[in-house]
Amino acid sequence: MKVILQQDIKKLGNKGDIVEVSEGYGRNFLLPRKAAVLATAENLNVAKAKKASKDRKDAMAADEAKLMAKQLESVEVTIPVKIGEGGKLFGSVTGKDVSLALKEKNIDIDKKKISIKGDVTGQGVYEAVIKVHPTITSTIKVNVIAK
Repeated sequence: MKVILQQDIKKLGNKGDIVEVSEGYGRNFLLPRKAAVLATAENLNVAKAKKASKDRKDAMAADEAKLMAKQLESVEVTIPVKIGEGGKLFGSVTGKDVSLALKEKNIDIDKKKISIKGDVTGQGVYEAVIKVHPTITSTIKVNVIAK
């Protein structure tokens, strides 16, 4: 029996996939739980239209992410930190610090999407990688200076 999945099901498929399942599994498990619908001609057309719409939205999001990544490459932020004897930092510079510095420049990026390449050990210029989209990243320069 062919069904169209209405939600992600482990080891079977993702939402919108058209899969072949056994009669019992389909009638006794998937259909009563509204996890799938029968793959009739009407339902197949609706599923294909939704998939095409989702693909268009994903392509638009990827294009926007590419533009944003291009703009971010020219951004440079300065983070003042306390530095002790021998040029060592008190604490560390994290994605949160970079996110706050970007907010001062009116660029709002979640701290979870920022990772700093290598260890920040003292003053200098470091690179931070920003995950703009699941497949697109951008690199910005982070200047660490003494307070």
